[in-house]
Amino acid sequence: MSAERQSVGIFGGSGLIARFARDRRGVSAVEFALIAPLMIAFYFGVTEFCQGFMAQKRMTRSAASVADLVAQTDVVTKDELADILAIGQTIMQPYSTSTLTLRVSSVTRGTNGVAKVDWSAGTGVTPLAKQSTVTVPADILANGESIVMSESTYGYTSPVQYLMPGVTEFDGKFYSRPRKVDKVGCSDC
Repeated sequence: MSAERQSVGIFGGSGLIARFARDRRGVSAVEFALIAPLMIAFYFGVTEFCQGFMAQKRMTRSAASVADLVAQTDVVTKDELADILAIGQTIMQPYSTSTLTLRVSSVTRGTNGVAKVDWSAGTGVTPLAKQSTVTVPADILANGESIVMSESTYGYTSPVQYLMPGVTEFDGKFYSRPRKVDKVGCSDC
């Protein structure tokens, strides 16, 4: 009988383990300790995703603005193109512009259906050669028409390397029709 009493005393109604099992103090702390690392990682992941998304949106806005500014003129110069490309880099702030490349080109599709570069300027990337062939979607540019094409790339490096290791590359290509003339010219390109 004493053996039965001993087991009841340890595991049963009034034993140490039974009291420990019934004790609810600290349950919240234990639950928090289990969930907190996941929630913190989730928070940093969402924050990092938002930062990358914002960088991509700035890059697209930058390239679209460059194409739009050039399309609003009738003739540009190399200096004006350099200023417009600098505006594109300014739009990227507060993100670093060290990995941003911007290129703007005037492209005309000939009557033979081949799109060729009239002039090109770029920052962080080599401008396209005059009369080089480029691919432009057929529904954007008909034969005999001209368009301003802006291209951009951006290498986004995450400040939280554990969540997004390496560089994430964003790129975009934008087309804008000349507003004042049939083809935007460049006087000294």
